Amino acid sequence: MTSYFKTLVAAALLTGALAVQAQELKIGFVNLDRVLRDAAPAKAAQAKLESEFGRREKDLVDGEARLKSASDRFEKDAPTLGESERARRQRDLIEQDRDLQRKRREFQEDLNQRKNEELSSVLDRANRVVRQIFDQEKYDLIVQEAVFASARVDITDKVIRALNGGSSK
Repeated sequence: MTSYFKTLVAAALLTGALAVQAQELKIGFVNLDRVLRDAAPAKAAQAKLESEFGRREKDLVDGEARLKSASDRFEKDAPTLGESERARRQRDLIEQDRDLQRKRREFQEDLNQRKNEELSSVLDRANRVVRQIFDQEKYDLIVQEAVFASARVDITDKVIRALNGGSSK
């Protein structure tokens, strides 16, 4: 009887151990910063923004250089200028500075809006790829932010490869 009982307990323990092992969670981690830095769609979005806004940024830099040059010229000439000429040039410099600041603000607002649009598009594609991996490989959980993540659960390279291959269009 004790032999039978021991066998029954061993079988129950073995069944329990197999059930625990079968229920092991499959967890993945995606480093979103790396995806947004290294994936081809993210690089393409960055290049698109640079080509779209490069000219305006260069114009702003040139305008700042012209303003600095005019300001330096004014500082040099100020002692020899008459009162009315000095006041006129000072007003011109203030107006140029105000105009440049307005253009810089508009540029920054437009750039931020376009960055958000492009980022949203890349994130949507990345999330579709993560969802495909989740479904195909039967993950229980995939997280995008973690304090620490083992390389064993990091699926960032898979996501980047899938995005680069265009498998999620």
